[in-house]
Amino acid sequence: MTDRLITSLPSPRSAPEDSGTSGASGRDGGLPDVGRSAGGGDVGGAAAPSRRARAVHRVGGALRTHWFFALVFAVGGAGRVLTMVAYRPALLYIDSFGYLANSKSLNPTGNEPIGYPLLLRVLLHFGNFETVVALQHVLGLAMGLCVYVLLLRHRMPKTLAVLASAPVLLDAYEWQIEQNILTDSLFLALITAALVLLTWRRRPGPWLAAAAGLLLGAAVTVRLVGEAALVPAVLFVVLAAGPDWRRRIRAVAAFGIACAVPLGSYAVYMHGFTGTYSLQTSNSIMLYGRTAEIADCASLPTDLKALCPSGSVSSRKYLGPDYFSSSTASPYFTDPAAQPLAKEFSDYVIEHQPLQFAETVGADFLELFTAPHDTVIGATSVSRWQFQTQYPAFAKLPAAPELASFGQGAPTVNVGVARVLRDYQLGGGYTPDVLYAVFLLAGLGGALGLTRSARRSGLRAKCALWTGTGVVLLLAADVFEFSWRYQLPALITLPIGGSFGIAALLGFGRMWPPMRAYPEPSDEAAAADFRTRYGADLELAPVVVVIAAYNEAETIGAVIDDLPDECLGLAVRPLIVVDGATDDTARVALEHGAPTCVLPVNRGQGAALRVGYHLAYEAGAQYIVTSDADGQYTATELSEMLAPVLDGTADLTIGSRVLGKRENRDLVRHAGVRFFGFLVSRLTGTKVTDTSSGYRAMRARLPVDVTLTQAQYQTSEFLIGALAKGYRVADVPVTMHLRGHGSTKKGNNLVFGTRYARVVLGTWFREFVRSRPARRRAEPERVPSRT
Repeated sequence: MTDRLITSLPSPRSAPEDSGTSGASGRDGGLPDVGRSAGGGDVGGAAAPSRRARAVHRVGGALRTHWFFALVFAVGGAGRVLTMVAYRPALLYIDSFGYLANSKSLNPTGNEPIGYPLLLRVLLHFGNFETVVALQHVLGLAMGLCVYVLLLRHRMPKTLAVLASAPVLLDAYEWQIEQNILTDSLFLALITAALVLLTWRRRPGPWLAAAAGLLLGAAVTVRLVGEAALVPAVLFVVLAAGPDWRRRIRAVAAFGIACAVPLGSYAVYMHGFTGTYSLQTSNSIMLYGRTAEIADCASLPTDLKALCPSGSVSSRKYLGPDYFSSSTASPYFTDPAAQPLAKEFSDYVIEHQPLQFAETVGADFLELFTAPHDTVIGATSVSRWQFQTQYPAFAKLPAAPELASFGQGAPTVNVGVARVLRDYQLGGGYTPDVLYAVFLLAGLGGALGLTRSARRSGLRAKCALWTGTGVVLLLAADVFEFSWRYQLPALITLPIGGSFGIAALLGFGRMWPPMRAYPEPSDEAAAADFRTRYGADLELAPVVVVIAAYNEAETIGAVIDDLPDECLGLAVRPLIVVDGATDDTARVALEHGAPTCVLPVNRGQGAALRVGYHLAYEAGAQYIVTSDADGQYTATELSEMLAPVLDGTADLTIGSRVLGKRENRDLVRHAGVRFFGFLVSRLTGTKVTDTSSGYRAMRARLPVDVTLTQAQYQTSEFLIGALAKGYRVADVPVTMHLRGHGSTKKGNNLVFGTRYARVVLGTWFREFVRSRPARRRAEPERVPSRT
């Protein structure tokens, strides 16, 4: 790929034979002769790859890049297929019969809204029960994919993104609920889609806010508990829409208007049945179940005592809210005359026993984070959400006649497959409580900004949105009762909120994805603007100092002024690549007379330097030097850096603070420099001392020959790639000064070390393990240096 890129560049300007003083011939004497690769469109007549072949190549490349996620996704897909094979045509729970009945009448006056029955009506008109559950399984897989893509878009490590997507993809309780004719899959998919849209960009604009509002409004028509999700969403739009108050108003207005469309339509529809504009007639029976569990009967008014259960409060907790709201032995059903007082009963208990009410709701909320998936006292048995080897049966609700009424055959169970699913589920195929707890705490920590990295990350609002939505949905369900079914929103919201929290707390939120082949669209835009400003025939000096700068307006001027006009008899000129800076870096660089290329967006130091390498090479540079824009390296050492390259003893020199001096007294960072120097030396077989130095000198062709994919932690990739291609590398002692302004963009020591290690090992594997044998077979004969 690199060879093809090089041949696409303009032909380098010829340079006279060296007289012997520099020890190099022309521009690139002593360098490997790089030719056009096979399949690169050479004049030999090789046919261009077909569209299908290109598509297959892209898919194969994506699978190799994202192999871990592809594996998890495949397992999640296989589990869902097995679930459909095990239980045909679908699973029916108690609530399923009500949804199916309402799909015919679409009566909104029941305990549940009609959003899901409406979907059932449409799907069953065109398909059958298997169509419904197949769609629900697809929604589950789509949610897992959205989690992964969203986190990668925000520059999270792929491993963290896979960890966040694994719960919804691999949790057997999610597989089981998707096989049921229940609202949960549709509800969770709508919530997920809305939050993904809100957090897709750095700031949600009016259109994204409107789309999210429409989806959240639709979610409320599926399950009324979705009303709780509106609160964190509105707060997020207010906080994250940007500093411009007009933009905030537009975004909030768009969200509110779009959200009102499904909710208003539903209220109008309800008015046709009840004469009132509302979303539900009453949920008093559900709240009665919770308050009956804790009510102090002795303190109740006389007219409410009929609704108070017998027995002590401690004994009632073993029965649970579901018993009091559904059992025929509950006072609610044994004394029908008292039913109209259920709401008054609940309000009185909450008002006079607020601590007991909060305690019981809070205890149920904590069950998810402190207990394994087991039966919770007073809650619906967890076995209802576990795979069984027999089709579930409920008294007075036979499944076969219900299925027959929709033209479906009798329900069947593939016992062998069901047993496999059950063994997987009970053997640990679910999200452990400790992982939920870690995600919750990380999300809360990131939202609160407990570390300096979190406060500067720009991710706090996203942490608050995802984590807050998960918390309010869980609490809103626990207000009425605890059920493992109602814990499923945590499979999506808490892992994403926790991942944003981990990124914020540790500084992982600035991890750029791997770069594609040069030039990418932003590279082309920046290069075109540069050529327009300076002319396509711009010719720079023989020595070009390429400096990538991001928000370095305070120091870039002094760095440019310190550069000499010539070094070792060769003219020197800077080339500044401004990496999407938000300050006056570009203006200052131009005022100090430096040719300046401006990237339209912040891409990372590696991306900016790569653009600079190609521009310098095209403009006739014979040698390229890289330095930092923060003034940490001194221009007085430029001659020492260039001398080994000019005299032909090295193709690349690295400024080593290990061999020289350092003003920074960060012992951890210094130990890391020595460790990675040792590691790279052992991996490559070449002695190097400083793998992360930004001070480098090289022949101009070298950086366009080396494969560069790292947008930020690029120094080790550059070095290892050069060694893999056979270039000669030498260390030169230099002094590294303290930063003249600002702070490092690479994160704290833990972040830097983790990411840097990944780049070192990944580049070594790519260049020395996977690619080296093929390169040896195809490598042309090395052209000797004319020294």
